[in-house]
Amino acid sequence: MKILYICTHNRCRSILSEAVTNYLSQGRIDARSAGSQPSGEVHPLSLKYLAERGISTEGLKSQSWDDFESWTPDLVVTVCDSAAGEACPIWLGESTKVHWGLEDPSKLEGSEEELARAFHQTIDAIQARVEKMLELELDKKHGSDLRDAAQALVQGE
Repeated sequence: MKILYICTHNRCRSILSEAVTNYLSQGRIDARSAGSQPSGEVHPLSLKYLAERGISTEGLKSQSWDDFESWTPDLVVTVCDSAAGEACPIWLGESTKVHWGLEDPSKLEGSEEELARAFHQTIDAIQARVEKMLELELDKKHGSDLRDAAQALVQGE
């Protein structure tokens, strides 16, 4: 199964989702991330808190969804509200699309402890969804069954 996580700037939430999914799925899912207006850099705290959990950050980069025109995902997951409202490129037309709104820890201003807590909460939310995704064997579902199961992951929280 191939999943493309989309967030407008592809520097935090989509990057975290890509890394956590690849780590937990151990090859069952090929997760990647992109943005409609990529910032060109991964937020440094995204890398820091992934590494603290022993999750590889190798190869993570902020990139455009245009870079994936020849890589068609089974599932497209928007993780920020602004990306959810954008028109996806036409080449994503056949992919199942769902929205998993996540709080953006990179926009928080506060102490190092508050930032750490915000990043860890976001990573925990992603981890819980991916673990449930694997438990429900979403990688074996297609079409409306895949869409309904993927959307149910956030509705049941």
